[in-house]
Amino acid sequence: MIDLHTHCFFSDGELVPAEHVRRVEILGYEAIAITDHADSSNIDFILPRIIKAATDMNRYSSTRLLAGIELTHVPLELMDELTRYARKLGADIVVAHGETVVEPVRPGTNRAALEAGVDLLAHPGFITMEDARLAAEKGIMLELSGRKGHSLTNGHVAKIAEMCGAKLAVNADAHGPGDFLTKDMARIVALGAGLTLERYEQVRRDMADFVAAIRS
Repeated sequence: MIDLHTHCFFSDGELVPAEHVRRVEILGYEAIAITDHADSSNIDFILPRIIKAATDMNRYSSTRLLAGIELTHVPLELMDELTRYARKLGADIVVAHGETVVEPVRPGTNRAALEAGVDLLAHPGFITMEDARLAAEKGIMLELSGRKGHSLTNGHVAKIAEMCGAKLAVNADAHGPGDFLTKDMARIVALGAGLTLERYEQVRRDMADFVAAIRS
């Protein structure tokens, strides 16, 4: 199991990174990313602390912790600058908080994030064909979310991604210990969005390849 989008107590999650990792280590996770919510006000506070946690935890845990950030409700004009800044700070993964239908995310956020070259566009809502094609061109993953509300458009995201050849990722968007996906639940999220088992296995391989590229 791999999850590329979760939150600890540095934003709106519940757990310290050590417990966060231990919870999924018990579930057999190969890797997990902590990607706490950030904008220009706190990115330089959160990311170095997650990096420090990853440096320490990866010495002792069988589950690899990836240090990331989720750029959340940021102005479109700042998306590129903050994406580059996150990478400068040492982020393993940059996630953008996409145009979920359950929050008033600014229209155009999906496009700005894709143009900025984030690694993962989280819960992208009713993503357009044009934007999905750009994701495919750039190798940016589109998320199928296990989180209530954000998951409402999973079927749309999966269909558009398949039509455009965009990569997918299945993530919990976990904020607490009850949110982490088991292997069976991750499969249900994928199949519920309309993926075949074969396609879901490809999604898992793509996520594993992303983690492997960070390790290399």
